[in-house]
Amino acid sequence: MHLDAIPRLSLGFLPTPLEAMDRLGGELGIELRVKRDDFTGFGGGGNKVRKLEYLMADAVSRGVKVVITTGGHQSNHARMTAAAARKFGMKPILVLRGNSPAVMQGNLLLDHLLGAEIDFLDPDAYFGEVGPRMQKHADEALARGETPYIIPLGGASALGAMGYVSAVRELSEQYAAAGQAAPDLIVTPVGSGGTLAGLLIGCAMFWPDTKVAGIAVSGSAVPFSERIAVMANAGAELIGFDRRFAPSDLRIETGYVGEAYAVPSPDGNEAIVRVARSEGVFLDPVYTGKAMAGLIDCVKRGSIAQGSRVVFIHCGGSPALFPHAELLTRDRVN
Repeated sequence: MHLDAIPRLSLGFLPTPLEAMDRLGGELGIELRVKRDDFTGFGGGGNKVRKLEYLMADAVSRGVKVVITTGGHQSNHARMTAAAARKFGMKPILVLRGNSPAVMQGNLLLDHLLGAEIDFLDPDAYFGEVGPRMQKHADEALARGETPYIIPLGGASALGAMGYVSAVRELSEQYAAAGQAAPDLIVTPVGSGGTLAGLLIGCAMFWPDTKVAGIAVSGSAVPFSERIAVMANAGAELIGFDRRFAPSDLRIETGYVGEAYAVPSPDGNEAIVRVARSEGVFLDPVYTGKAMAGLIDCVKRGSIAQGSRVVFIHCGGSPALFPHAELLTRDRVN
């Protein structure tokens, strides 16, 4: 099956802009551009919109009435899935890692406005309970006569990865229209892995000389490279693309998570401030701040060479800034 034959519903405001980061790139000694997927628009924007275009097409075709997914407290994916469910007349149920907060801020506030049913799981019990808990909600929906649809963490599946196969094609068209050669490297945050899987397939199809590097923003029970290679292979098979990926084909930079997933890190916070003040672009403390900190450090260490042409995938997430206002304003002078 060809990529264009996979059912897809239009949600995002595409194509998203491709913006030069001349000041920051000049400071680092690289040619740096940012793919503004924080501007996908729908449901507050972010990279998950591209995945949801394919996942929701599948859900609609199945007559789904209840959409169930999971994520962290400030999950961009959960927020956008809730919005997509409402758009198509479905009930969203979000199983989130974290205890119920005293105040709903950031993405949680938006989840509430969307009327999502939120099931909070204790952080220490989350990984053992999340699968059974989502299935419990699905079973309850079936008992009510409603068709459920479980979307995995981050929309990370072979079908969801098609969003970033399409994104590479979009990028290649933007570069071609500008008369520019393909970049040397695409850098993206890596959490659940679906974005990286799609980028791998897309580059193999449309930009075979462009490499992809993921900056890990979370830990993983199954090594990233193994899990994402399996997803990429399933995605390639889905569209009949004759290419298979080994774990050794993946470049994943670690050491930038900080204390834990979704916990702001000092280097990530520094990158948020630096990019805001050099480029007027807002990153977030969960994904893009840590990923940009990784990119900057890779340049400093020489694993991204001086003069490289680099595209950074901005996967959105600015609502997650607001719950951390106190932390991010400690440099404020009264």
